[in-house]
Amino acid sequence: MFTLVTGASASGKSQYAEDILVASGVSPRFYIATMQVFDDEGEARVARHRAMRAQKGFETIEAPVALAEVSVPEGCAVLLECLSNLAANECFGGAGFEGAKSAILAGVEGLAARCSELVVVTNEVFASGEAYGDDTGRYIDLLGEVNCAVAARADRLIEVNCGIPVLWKGASL
Repeated sequence: MFTLVTGASASGKSQYAEDILVASGVSPRFYIATMQVFDDEGEARVARHRAMRAQKGFETIEAPVALAEVSVPEGCAVLLECLSNLAANECFGGAGFEGAKSAILAGVEGLAARCSELVVVTNEVFASGEAYGDDTGRYIDLLGEVNCAVAARADRLIEVNCGIPVLWKGASL
């Protein structure tokens, strides 16, 4: 089963995504972390997420870029957290804007082919109503394209808003 979980920042989507994998009973469980830490705020966020999943049996794999190079065993469970970080990392330091979409989608497809359970988390960053130019606008456009492609490929699409999951595609849990 391939599930995409989306929602705004601090919406509860990470907790919900973790719970999906724990409830699946599939192991081993891997948490692919895409966030690059640059400051104290980032370190605090990573520490909070590690504490949230401390007793859930996840092995962490750091992969801020080059997702296609991540190797996991056949039949495992994977939580990819998150596409928005991965997209930024690829745009601004990995494959660049020209190669980011194909690099990300190849990595997601590779994971989907190997996992019994794959849960991918992404952010909803499109609701501000503001038009951004330059690199910010290009990044938002790219993330929108990646989110749409991953949602089309996923078996299930769930949006989490204020901790409440809404099923948009596929079978309920």
